[in-house]
Amino acid sequence: MPSQSSTRQRLIQSALRLFITQGISGTTTRQIAEAAHVNEVTLFRHFGSKHGLLLGVLEESAAFEKLGQALVSQTSPSEQPEQGLKEYASYCLHALGQVPDLIRSLVGEADQYPADNRLALGKRLTETNQYLAQYLASFMEQRHLSSRLQADQMASLFACLLLGYAVVEFTSDYHQLWDHEEDFLDSAVQMIWHGVLATVPSSPADHPTVVADLPADTVHLILRQAKKQGLQDYALAYVLFGAGVSPQELVALLRSQQISNNQQHLLQVQTPTGSRQVAVNQWIMGKRLGSYTANPLTKWLKSRKDDALTMFMDDQQQPLTVAAIQDQWQSWTAGTTTLAGCPPTLDQAQQTWCIDMLMRGVTLDNLSLLTGWSLDQLEPYALRAQEKTALEQATRLDQKPGSGSASKT
Repeated sequence: MPSQSSTRQRLIQSALRLFITQGISGTTTRQIAEAAHVNEVTLFRHFGSKHGLLLGVLEESAAFEKLGQALVSQTSPSEQPEQGLKEYASYCLHALGQVPDLIRSLVGEADQYPADNRLALGKRLTETNQYLAQYLASFMEQRHLSSRLQADQMASLFACLLLGYAVVEFTSDYHQLWDHEEDFLDSAVQMIWHGVLATVPSSPADHPTVVADLPADTVHLILRQAKKQGLQDYALAYVLFGAGVSPQELVALLRSQQISNNQQHLLQVQTPTGSRQVAVNQWIMGKRLGSYTANPLTKWLKSRKDDALTMFMDDQQQPLTVAAIQDQWQSWTAGTTTLAGCPPTLDQAQQTWCIDMLMRGVTLDNLSLLTGWSLDQLEPYALRAQEKTALEQATRLDQKPGSGSASKT
């Protein structure tokens, strides 16, 4: 006798397959029950109605999560950024093209769904947007591109373009909006490329105008998640948040490029124009993580039994890559979202460190020496630090008792 949970999942999977091939309105509960090898009474006992079953599909099916993960993991072999973006957009359209009947039903019949169904559909769309944001953030980071929008904002625009195309294609037999898919893809990529992304690749030191630092609770959560995955992961996260190095600088670090004693802990960071020293802070966002000689990085290095020169390495004792660090970051931040509703991005670790340094009293001139960035590049960070200082001052004022006659009433 199959269990209740297996029967429920069989109904969900059967419904999803039929919704994909026939659409929601074109599928009957009897067809779903027959495909799941149960009677209709069993279907109604589990879900109440077809709309109840659709809600189960939206909330419980792993198909949507697998699609999202595929969208993140999809990598383009093209060395040309514009072509890479186009290939990814084509991949997304291909995924939508596999389920035209489902798209038609979800969009065309949405006004007939109960409120719970519409909420579940909205949640799935939001999750898909988060996966798109992860991919676009990784795409920009790997190619050192800057953007006029945050990754989640760009993902929303990109998703609207792609979904809008799919809806028109799947619901209209004749239109004159574009000649073919290639024509649409060229136009969409040009809009994103010239309207949102920088028209030329930037250097790793070129940072977005809008600074999106992470709150202390999120930073400490990421550090805890990294710690659970092992000594190297914990050390990686510690250096990202404690020294403010970029992923490109981090993968180039050698074991010999650290100085750890009772007075200090420093890293010698190689740059395109030479090198610079930066302190590894034991205090990160108000929480102390060890000492100069006993912290996540020193513990990782002391645990090493190999002779590899690199500070961080993969399972084959090869230098860790930026892509590998991005993968680790995604595992540390899984299930975590920022105030903007999207997962934290890797570049936010460095931004958070910069703001923390300014908040703790480091001058812009000194931060310029530590980062190797110009004062112009640091101006957005100075503005963000001023904003946080103003917020903290306003909060402190609110915590003080009133004065004068107002306090005596």
